[in-house]
Amino acid sequence: MTELSDWALAARAWPFEEARKLSQRIGGTAPDKVPRKGYVLFETGYGPSGLPHIGTFGEVVRTTMVRRAFMAMSDIPTRLFAFSDDMDGLRRVPDNVPNREMMAQHLGKPLTAVPDPFGTHASFGHHNNARLRAFLDGFGFEYEFQSSTECYRAGRFDAALLEVLAHYDRVIAVILPTLGAERRATYSPFLPISAKTGQVLQAPVVERNLAAGTIVYRDADGALVETPVTGGHCKLQWKADWAMRWHALGVDYEMSGKDLIDSVRLSGQICRVLGSQPPEGFTYELFLDEKAEKISKSKGNGLTVEQWLTYAPPESLALYMFQKPKVAKRLYFDVIPRTVDEYLSQLDKAAADGPAERLENPAWHIHGGTPPAGGLPVSFSMLLNLASVCNTEEPAVLWGFLSRHAPGASPSSAPLLDRLVGFAVAYYRDFVKPAKRHRPPSEIERAALDDLLLALETLPPDADGEAIQNEVYAIGKRHPFPSLRDWFKALYEVLLGQSEGPRMGSFVALYGRSETVGLIRQALSDERRAAG
Repeated sequence: MTELSDWALAARAWPFEEARKLSQRIGGTAPDKVPRKGYVLFETGYGPSGLPHIGTFGEVVRTTMVRRAFMAMSDIPTRLFAFSDDMDGLRRVPDNVPNREMMAQHLGKPLTAVPDPFGTHASFGHHNNARLRAFLDGFGFEYEFQSSTECYRAGRFDAALLEVLAHYDRVIAVILPTLGAERRATYSPFLPISAKTGQVLQAPVVERNLAAGTIVYRDADGALVETPVTGGHCKLQWKADWAMRWHALGVDYEMSGKDLIDSVRLSGQICRVLGSQPPEGFTYELFLDEKAEKISKSKGNGLTVEQWLTYAPPESLALYMFQKPKVAKRLYFDVIPRTVDEYLSQLDKAAADGPAERLENPAWHIHGGTPPAGGLPVSFSMLLNLASVCNTEEPAVLWGFLSRHAPGASPSSAPLLDRLVGFAVAYYRDFVKPAKRHRPPSEIERAALDDLLLALETLPPDADGEAIQNEVYAIGKRHPFPSLRDWFKALYEVLLGQSEGPRMGSFVALYGRSETVGLIRQALSDERRAAG
């Protein structure tokens, strides 16, 4: 074992805790513990009736973090399957596609048998699979795409399907107690694909022939039809399908949302009926919207990946997924600035961490063990405040201040900072600017601002942000504010037009003392008070 694997075995970050569960499953981390199939298999599932969403990103990035943690503690080969349930029947026509009337004629058919309404791929399922792959590729994930349709039709699941047929009574005994009386009367784990209509049928099975590997079902017209359970002639109901897939592929690890706890339990029971151990798993909490209500794809009340990436780098989204995955968190625009700054802070910390401590740092997990250098001269929040006080949507304006504050910094020499400047002006344009409301100072606030004006004009020319901050504190203490919080809130509301703001000393150092003096004079003027 290497020194890294020793540290990994003791690391407390949750991906390492999950990786240790996985090592216990296979009996250790030594090379002789490699599973019979030759690797440890991680899986994520995807329903391609719609486009990839933020939950897709969260599940893949978290699974990847566990995979990398396992790789840090063991040389046993690993694989990650991104599995598409593209043989599911089309239940309804999505609202956001063209040619909806055409698609309505193919309801009930497997997604890979429904014509592509966009006209770019062999089917609607193929179209959405391509979008999934492009989505995952865009983030640089290492994975192998797997199609349910291809697995069924190529016979990859045939042996496992025959085992489901052989254990038919035990399989349905797991599911029947969870169903209503009417559904229990007709339930079968097998869903035949109709040779007449091509639809995935919820049809009662009236006979099973284990020797022939077939079932007989009653079609909608009352006719009895015999069909093989293999070769893509049938698919399984999804809980049985999930269990069969774990069994057939030898899945070792798959995480899922809190809403699937019961499904994981039932699929695990079926997996054991088939003779396999269910994969190790991790139940993550679901996201909440700005009202702390559960995010729903049908309601559209969540934040999309595209929206996050309009205002922040993908690494910040990965950090949000890393943090407290078992706690329900608000996923809304207002969490973005803080998360970006937390990411920058972790980058800085990683550079100072020792080898063992670095494994606990989210940056290690976000960047696959090799976090880049941090050390940016300003925070993302500071960039937002600079854009706000400059009232600008032009990155060049912010760079004018940045190049003066950090000589040598430029878009070419500091690409991460340049990206953040672009994100800052976009966030300012869409969220900060519409909400800006300057107010006039009270008499107490006016007196304190007069003092601040004098201090900025008389401080030594080489006074840095810390010296300025100390002076701001001293002024707040000299005036009868209920608390220093009220003084700083006044600075933000009077000078910036917002209820929250930056560390004032650092902001003045960035914006410039003469510019800040002008800002205060403007705030104290009769024109600003009238405008407020």
